[in-house]
Amino acid sequence: MALFRFFLFAALAPVLAVQALRVRRGTPRLPSAGGPAEGATGDGPAVRLAVLGESTVDGVGVPAHADGLTGQLANELARRGLRVRWQAVGLTGATAAVVRSSLIARLAPADVVVVALGVNDTLELHSAARFRRDLLGVIVDVRRRLGPVPVVLAGVPPMASFPSLPRPLRDALSARSTALDTAAAELARLPGVTYSAMTPDLLHEGTFAEDRFHPGPVGYRDWAAVLAPDVAEAVAAALPGVTVVPHPREPRQPI
Repeated sequence: MALFRFFLFAALAPVLAVQALRVRRGTPRLPSAGGPAEGATGDGPAVRLAVLGESTVDGVGVPAHADGLTGQLANELARRGLRVRWQAVGLTGATAAVVRSSLIARLAPADVVVVALGVNDTLELHSAARFRRDLLGVIVDVRRRLGPVPVVLAGVPPMASFPSLPRPLRDALSARSTALDTAAAELARLPGVTYSAMTPDLLHEGTFAEDRFHPGPVGYRDWAAVLAPDVAEAVAAALPGVTVVPHPREPRQPI
């Protein structure tokens, strides 16, 4: 089967290259989010949230970081009775290796770190083994800088749901993003590391920005709502003195 996929990919390579070039030329280049890349929201026990990653953390697709993944996630945690001080440390185009070399040094002290990566590693056709190795390096380097903080790995977005991608390019990138997502999930075996899946139903036409590639405000809001329970659980486990109030939409479960 692996040999078949290799020959199939080789046969499709010219078509994929042409489609990739057309997508690159035809996709609007949206700017990073404006405004401060840090802030505070909510009332209650204080929690310091850091979100680290690629363009989704850089806020591409929304006017301000408060409307992006980090700000929306902070709002979700605030609804659970926390005073959240948040920081968004992102770079458009960053792979896991670039995050290690260029972004981790910018992290301020945090109680929990969320890592959102994988799309650029997919676009650069990195193998699952390489992505897992680089992502493990991100975890190690984060803890070298901040201490033994809990790390939540956001699932790699399923590129089968990206409306800007034509077929068969979409199919090829979907297979790669799925493999990288599986590699990320395997790292949840490590102590203090949580994997938070991004299900395909999160992505549809109404969740994308005008470039049909990055999330818009609705997409970031919905993604944050999926991430929030896992982040809240990680916070409660790492900070025993902090009480996390279940969100009304969630079943009440012991944390």
